[in-house]
Amino acid sequence: MSQFALPLTSGGGPRRIVLGQANGQVAEALAVPETWPFGTAVLTGPRRSGKSLFARWFAQGGKGQAIDDAQRMDEADLFHRWNRAQEDGTYLLIVGGEPPWSINLPDLRSRLGAALQLDIGLPDDEMARELLLSLAEERGLPLRADAADYLVPRASRAQADLERLVAEIDRLSLERKAPPSLGIWRAALDSLHGPQEPRLL
Repeated sequence: MSQFALPLTSGGGPRRIVLGQANGQVAEALAVPETWPFGTAVLTGPRRSGKSLFARWFAQGGKGQAIDDAQRMDEADLFHRWNRAQEDGTYLLIVGGEPPWSINLPDLRSRLGAALQLDIGLPDDEMARELLLSLAEERGLPLRADAADYLVPRASRAQADLERLVAEIDRLSLERKAPPSLGIWRAALDSLHGPQEPRLL
C-alpha cells in the first residue's frame, strides 16, 4: 500500500492519493500517456473515488490535459475538445462518472470507445484501512490503527461511505469533546448504517 502527494498549490481538499488494488492500474497508466491509443484515456469510477484527484495530478504534473466531469459536458463540445487535442498532439484524460457512461453522439462514442478505458473499483480491506487513516489525517483527526481495524469490517467499502464515516467520527468527537474511542466509532457506524453493520450481516 502506498500514497503519493499531489503537486497542488492552492485549493482545499485531499492532497494525497491512497494507492491500492482499486486504483493502482490507473496510476500506472497515467504515468505513461504515450502508450494510450490515440493519446486518450477515459477514467470512470464511483463517487469520491479520486477521479478528480487523478485528473488534477495528471494536468498539473504537465503530462497533458484533463477534462473532469466530462459526462456533464455538451457532447459536441467534448468531441471538439477531443479533435483539438488530436490536432495539437496533446495527451487527453477524460474523466466521466460511474460506469457505464452512455454517450449519444455516434462520433464521440466511437472515439472514446477506442481510447484506453480506466476504471477505479471499490477498495479491498487493506486499502479501505489506509484510506480511513489518510482521510482522518487530512482532517487532523487522531484516528488510531486499531480504529481502522475495528471499523473496516463493519462499514461499507464505498469510498464515499468511508469519507462520510470519518466525517461522522470527527463530528461526534468534537460534539462530545473527546478523542475518538470505541463508543464514538460505534455511534458513527450506527448513524450511517443503523444497528445492522453492512458487512457483518
